Amino acid sequence: MSTPTSNESGRLAAARYGKDKIRVFRVVREPAPSKVHHIVEYIVTALVEGDFDTSFTQADNSVVVATDSIKNITYYLAKTSPHVLDPTRFALHLGTVLVSKYAHLHRAYITVQQLRWARIDESGAPHTHAFWRDGDEKKVVRAEIEKLAAGKLTARVAAGLSDLLVLKTTGSAFENFVRDEFTTLLEVSDRIFSTSVDLTYRFKPLTINVGGAGDGLELLEEWVEGREKGSAWDGEEVAKAARQTTLEVFATDESASVQATLYKMGQALLAHHSQLDNVSYSLPNKHYIPVDMRYINEDNLTPLVAAPRFRKSLACTD
Repeated sequence: MSTPTSNESGRLAAARYGKDKIRVFRVVREPAPSKVHHIVEYIVTALVEGDFDTSFTQADNSVVVATDSIKNITYYLAKTSPHVLDPTRFALHLGTVLVSKYAHLHRAYITVQQLRWARIDESGAPHTHAFWRDGDEKKVVRAEIEKLAAGKLTARVAAGLSDLLVLKTTGSAFENFVRDEFTTLLEVSDRIFSTSVDLTYRFKPLTINVGGAGDGLELLEEWVEGREKGSAWDGEEVAKAARQTTLEVFATDESASVQATLYKMGQALLAHHSQLDNVSYSLPNKHYIPVDMRYINEDNLTPLVAAPRFRKSLACTD
C-alpha cells in the first residue's frame, strides 16, 4: 500500500480499522391500536479499508474517520433504518453508508451478532411486550461491502449461527475406527450425542445501486440487484430454514460419527438453498460419558430398551 522512504526498512502492507462491540438494543412499536413491540439486541463490529495510509506513515489524521463517528452512525441507523429488525439488511445498510458517505473509504466489513430473545407465553399466546433470553445461541451475519464505481457497490454476505447447544440420547455410534497401541477409546454402538453447533453459509454476491443517493443513509429495496427468494436479502427466511434443517438432520440421522452427520447437514442446506455458495459447520463434542459401575456389579454401560424394573443411568461430563 505504501512505498518505504530511504530511511525506512519496511512498508505498510494493509490496514483496516473500526469499532468493535457496539451494543444496540432497539424497540419497534407497531402503530396503534396494536400494542405489540418488536425487539432486537445486536453486538456490531464495523471496520473499514480505504485511502488512509498516511495516518500510519505520516501521522496524518485528516484522512481518519474516527471510530466514534462509526459508532454514532451505527446508532443513528439503529434508530432510523427501516431494516433494523433484520440483521442482514441492517449490516448491508451500515456498510453502504460507510463507503458512500466517505469517498476515500472503499470497503466496509460489518459483523452483527444477534442475541436470542423470545416472547413470554401468556395463557397460550405470545405476550405483546415481555420477553425472555432463549439461551446462548446467536445469529451471526458478516457483510463485506465494496465500492466498485460511483454509486455502485457489491456486497458479499456470510451468515449463520453459533452456540446452538443440542443433545440426543440415542441414534449415535462410533465404531470401526483405527485401533493401535495408543488407542484406549472403546467402540460404542449407542451413545449420547451432544454438540454446540456453529454454522456459516456464504451467499452469492449482491449488487447495490445507490446512484445519486450520495451518503447512503437511505437504502431502498429496489436498489438491490439479485434480491430474489433465498438470497442474502432474504437472509431472515434462510436463517430460519437453515436452523430447522440443522436440527432435523441432527435429530433424525442415525449417526455413525460426528463428521458423517456434519456432512449430511451441509448437503441438506445446499440442496435446499441454491443461493448459497458454500456451507461450513463446526460440531465440537460435548461428552456425556457413562460411569463404569461394574466394580459394584451394576451395568451402567448398556442402554436399556425395556426392563422388568425401572433403572437409572448415570453419566458424567468432561
